[in-house]
Amino acid sequence: MASMSLDNPAVQSYLFYSGILGLKVLGMSLLTARARYSKKVFANPEDAVAAKGKVKFDDPDVERVRRAHLNDLENIPVFWVVGALYLTTGPAAPLATTLFRAVAAGRVLHTIVYAVKPLPQPARGLAFGVPFLITIYMGFKVVQHYVSAM
Repeated sequence: MASMSLDNPAVQSYLFYSGILGLKVLGMSLLTARARYSKKVFANPEDAVAAKGKVKFDDPDVERVRRAHLNDLENIPVFWVVGALYLTTGPAAPLATTLFRAVAAGRVLHTIVYAVKPLPQPARGLAFGVPFLITIYMGFKVVQHYVSAM
């Protein structure tokens, strides 16, 4: 099994791309705020009064950004857990790095094609599906590696 130390390129890659994805999740809050302020629609009366806007819960542009953020909150933490477990199986560093990079790129692209510059399908489906399938692959490899413990 490859080393789980911080000197391991696979571990470094996981940590780097996990950091990118953490910043991306946080950035989605700013993207939501930008959508709210540009449309002057808010979820709370005090925000609406302060910004001379209105309370509205169903603005399509704001909801699109919020759905992209929720999608991140559903998928990125699972990647963090499964990716960390995958590292314990001793994957080859080039493969692990490629997988982590593809997940991060796919999640960023998902936001772009869904919330920033909406594109028709299959753009969003591919940007969602590739990282999703990679996470499933890594989960399968974890189960396969540790099945003998059962």
